[in-house]
Amino acid sequence: MLKQVGKTHIQSKHKATCHCGSVELEFLLPNGIENPRRCDCSICRRKGAIVGSVNLDGISIIKGNEFLKLYQFNTGTAKHYFCSNCGIYTHHQRRSNPHEYGFNIGCLEGVNPFDLGDVVTNDGDNHPADR
Repeated sequence: MLKQVGKTHIQSKHKATCHCGSVELEFLLPNGIENPRRCDCSICRRKGAIVGSVNLDGISIIKGNEFLKLYQFNTGTAKHYFCSNCGIYTHHQRRSNPHEYGFNIGCLEGVNPFDLGDVVTNDGDNHPADR
């Protein structure tokens, strides 16, 4: 789907896949990637992904739902999903905003997260929900 902004067309639906292609997602991102970030909580430090956000209704699993595995820890609030074949983290339902998914920008087709420039790191070790 294309959205016209002035004379520029912005694609609002974006395809994302895990590394092996077993899992395919579609994200509705009418404004593109907004506020990319890293997090230094225990899981994010280890996975090292740059993450974007999408509303819960802005994600569709196109194929491979049977390959997605759920991982939860600590409070069990956040729901982290990864491909059971290749191990790539694709998305998670956020603890800080359970009305959104965080998604692995590196899974977006045609996007190199290293081209994003400086990316903010959130203080996940001192999560606001823990206060």
